[in-house]
Amino acid sequence: MKHETIDPPGIHERLWIAFKSRPPMRRRHKRYLKVAGLWIAAIWVLTVLYLAFVPDQYSSKFTLILPGSGAGSSLNVESIGQAQSSVSSAFSSASLSPTENYKRLLMADITLRKSAERTDDEVQQFPAPTIKLIDQTNLIQVEVTGRDGAEANQRAIALKDSFLSQLNDLRNDEAKMRESSDTRNLVQLEKKVRTTQQALLDFQAKTGLVSLDQFNRRIANMDALRQQEREARITLRQRSAESSRFSAILGKGASGANTALRLRSDPVFQQLADRYATLEVAAQEKQATLGKNHGDLVQANSERDQLREALTKRGRTLTGLSKTAVLNAVDIAVANGRSNLMQGLVIANTQTAGASAGLNEIRGDIANQSARSGDLVKQASKLADLVRDHRVAEAVFSSALARIDMNKQDPFASYPLVQTLEQPSLPHSPSSPSVILALVGAIGATFIILMGLALLWFRQTIIRKIAPSV
Repeated sequence: MKHETIDPPGIHERLWIAFKSRPPMRRRHKRYLKVAGLWIAAIWVLTVLYLAFVPDQYSSKFTLILPGSGAGSSLNVESIGQAQSSVSSAFSSASLSPTENYKRLLMADITLRKSAERTDDEVQQFPAPTIKLIDQTNLIQVEVTGRDGAEANQRAIALKDSFLSQLNDLRNDEAKMRESSDTRNLVQLEKKVRTTQQALLDFQAKTGLVSLDQFNRRIANMDALRQQEREARITLRQRSAESSRFSAILGKGASGANTALRLRSDPVFQQLADRYATLEVAAQEKQATLGKNHGDLVQANSERDQLREALTKRGRTLTGLSKTAVLNAVDIAVANGRSNLMQGLVIANTQTAGASAGLNEIRGDIANQSARSGDLVKQASKLADLVRDHRVAEAVFSSALARIDMNKQDPFASYPLVQTLEQPSLPHSPSSPSVILALVGAIGATFIILMGLALLWFRQTIIRKIAPSV
């Protein structure tokens, strides 16, 4: 006898048996079907109504790009100053993003109003743009909708132009504000330059000290005077030694030698001196051989005395000296061999006097310069301060002026340069409503409702499996 194995009924069969055998189960089933049918019908009716009655929307897109590089410049003007301008990259800050700023500007009310004016739309009718910032890039993607492709394209162009116009207005306004502030600053700097310049000119006119080079030249002149004074002292010692040597050899001073040269240079005195010397020799010879009362000796002495009177008279006329001094100078004046020595003595004495006068003059200049050196040092210190103040003021003014001119060459410091990477597109098909998205949404909603009802149907079984003791 064969034994057949009978499989126990499955859960579906048990549910069906229970459903047929229990009237409440059938009523529950009907309630679930009604609920599911109502919800699913509502979803699909709304989907159909959405696709049927929602007007078509066309989207025009354009993309902006911000070059992310900084700018820098430096200008160094010799003897005036240095101007340096450096603009960091707009993307160097972790807390500030120019793309976020531009996104806010694209959505600003003033930008939308200007865009509506360009397209002759009411401000309320101009749609707010959809803006997307592409991560890890400097790109700004903008989307503008319209009732048709041409309208969407025109609105996108109007929005882009209004945005760029607003950027230019902001840059111009910033430039005007900066220029106004810089102008006020330049006026103050120029006033300071004029003040320091006037103070410097007044000091120069008052003291006569024009520059530090002039002070250095005066100090150098002082050193040169001291060097000249040392050289003049040496020269004076040399000339004094020569004059003393000549005086020792001649036995007379420079005045005696000068008198002798003056007498010797007179031909009358020289002839008288020669005759006097001849008569003096003759008288001495006769005095040695004749008596003092001898007629020849008396006559020789008489001629000698008369000639001596004439000689002294001529000498006194030439020199203004006394009779004795003239007679004392006769022996030098008549000595031919000593004329060179007398000339040397006179020259040495003259040079000594000249060296002494020059030394006194140099010492006087040194004394004057030394007396003024204290004031001169103070004046030079004051002049250095005034010159430094004027140069600093002039350098600051020139640097500020150059920096302002250089800053005008970069209007994109605060508002970075923006370029159009993609021009506004001209759409040929509507972007909404999307049939595919609507169907996907309806199917998804239907699935969610069915899953929810299924969970409600099997809730008891699920609860018993999760918590058997409940």
